[in-house]
Amino acid sequence: MLRVLGVDPGLTRCGLGVVDGLPGRRPELVEAGVVRTPSDVELGRRLVAIEAAVDDWLDRWRPAAVTVERVFSQHNVRTVMGTAQAGAVAVLCASRRGLPVAFHTPSEVKAAITGSGRAGKPQVGAMVARLLSLPDPPRPADAADAVALAICHLWRGTGQARLSAAVGRSGGGWA
Repeated sequence: MLRVLGVDPGLTRCGLGVVDGLPGRRPELVEAGVVRTPSDVELGRRLVAIEAAVDDWLDRWRPAAVTVERVFSQHNVRTVMGTAQAGAVAVLCASRRGLPVAFHTPSEVKAAITGSGRAGKPQVGAMVARLLSLPDPPRPADAADAVALAICHLWRGTGQARLSAAVGRSGGGWA
């Protein structure tokens, strides 16, 4: 079994989800939750709180890999900056431990979980619940998104990693 920590970065709510599984097998939920930081608290203190929570999850659950949602351009630059900063904290925490970190776009995760890269949050949450045999999706939606990231990585990322390693061993090219 491979254990993956998914991180749906955000300053106000940073989703975290740990899933066990293998490609082609039903994943199993280990834990899902969010780190909340108040918007009226100074940025540095908010990032330290996210760091402490991510470190705690890494210590408790000992994942083999971490996956973070790739930040994409949003209309609100302030929102994208906070998302990027929270994501960078998760990458730093994982990298300190020598864990591989992967990035998946929102549309890639949606396609892996629902079959459509344009699925909405309710569809993603419903499919996460179905895939994990849960009565309801993890709450809040940020936790469900983090779990979806972890599942996406189990299904897509592990195969991509093996392919990259094989290409590297063969001299780096397709002949």
